[in-house]
Amino acid sequence: MSEMNEQLVKTKIKIEVYETSRSGGNLTQIDQNQLSHWIQSDEDCDAEVELFPDCPRQTITGFGGSFTDATSYLVHQMSQSQRQVIIQAYFGPEGANYSLTRTHMNSCDFARRQYSYAPVAGDKNLTHFSIEHDRDYLIPMIKAALKVSDQGFKLIASPWTAPPWMKDNNSWVGGGLLPEYYPIWAEFFVKYTRAYAQEGIPIWGFTVENEPHGNGGNWESMHFTPEQMTEFVRDYLGPTLEGSGLGHLNILGYDQNREGLDHWISVMYQSPENSRYFDGTAVHWYESTFDYFPQALERAHQAAPDKFLIQTEACCDAQTPVWQEDDWYWREEATDWGYTWREPEKKYLHPKYAPVHRYARDIIGCLNHWVDGWIDWNMVLDRQGGPNWFENWCVAPVLVDPDQDAIYFTPLYYVMCHFSKFIRPGFVVIQHQCGDKDLMAAAIKGGTDNYVVVLFNPTHEFKRVNIKGIDHPCRVVLKPQAIQTILINN
Repeated sequence: MSEMNEQLVKTKIKIEVYETSRSGGNLTQIDQNQLSHWIQSDEDCDAEVELFPDCPRQTITGFGGSFTDATSYLVHQMSQSQRQVIIQAYFGPEGANYSLTRTHMNSCDFARRQYSYAPVAGDKNLTHFSIEHDRDYLIPMIKAALKVSDQGFKLIASPWTAPPWMKDNNSWVGGGLLPEYYPIWAEFFVKYTRAYAQEGIPIWGFTVENEPHGNGGNWESMHFTPEQMTEFVRDYLGPTLEGSGLGHLNILGYDQNREGLDHWISVMYQSPENSRYFDGTAVHWYESTFDYFPQALERAHQAAPDKFLIQTEACCDAQTPVWQEDDWYWREEATDWGYTWREPEKKYLHPKYAPVHRYARDIIGCLNHWVDGWIDWNMVLDRQGGPNWFENWCVAPVLVDPDQDAIYFTPLYYVMCHFSKFIRPGFVVIQHQCGDKDLMAAAIKGGTDNYVVVLFNPTHEFKRVNIKGIDHPCRVVLKPQAIQTILINN
């Protein structure tokens, strides 16, 4: 028996290994006896992952997905028993146990129609403000999730657009917020927060505007420049929330693709006055199917090291999902918006990709570059990738067929579980070093001598890995094209 494993026997270190792989098994706990040949041998390893527990990095805010009109509508088309299966799978302690979520204020592309909580033009006092639309499906789903979540979860709300009557083009799509409506739009956030609080749903924070650069004039949007958004937050939204006793709510700026991040953070955090009410920065992943822009994330952290850096939206967009075929999610056949529409000089950023690889690579890459929260987009969609009034089809980790009362948990659901279930709010990412350029790793400390290590092997070869740098090192074996979460109670 190796010296390493003599230590394991003597100390009775507890190790749990969970694996999802292309060859089979979704979040399957690996029987340590299956690994006995490697664990109890002196064979050379393929890679070493060294942890540095004394080098803490960011504190985890959470992982999760988004409550949308589309998702909540579909959940309520299922039988009561199947509805509960979905809610438990996402929010129960035995499921993904989501801890950080997002929803939309007013409608978005993943709504069944366009709507606003302030539909009456010229209603400057917001007398007719109402969240009545959300009471059919959205609010009941959030309440059901809160009921089964043993530790609760944070909820971020994001507007896609103000009501058209507040904008310079009087349209749901594009245009900007008229300056005369800045104070009224800020009051809208207060009204929304209080209305949801009356429903028993606490709001944790906001992004100021989903995708302020717009979306090519396709669905709900409202344009801000960095200077305009900073002015709105500094002079209107921040003071209005504070004056209404809601200063504890978190305000996240930007909320679009990472490549365009630099100019925004240079304005948002230019001065103490500008940055006072910004609690962090929100980003999306749609700039590329493979590049997670680590340097942009590093610069965002350096600009505001004490503020949140949260990935607020990601999905396999512009893609009809594949039903009941796990292997498709491991194959490089998916495409995104940029595969067709991107300008020629940037098409290289959008090759075909394997959805599982994209999720695992991005989440691990984000964790290794200061991102403290990661939120998926729609939690549930149908076999078409909707409903969506614009027919902007996308993939969700859970797919349903209401006509058959059938649920399909895609491999993407299990990838999310590898992080959300085991890496809890308050855990701390620690520095690590991985000796294999083909292997991706993230290391997190969950308390005194408790560690979570996530490994992703995108290759077609087995990987034997030594995990060291802690009191009692351990060994694991990864299958080809597999993701593992290793829990170490040291």
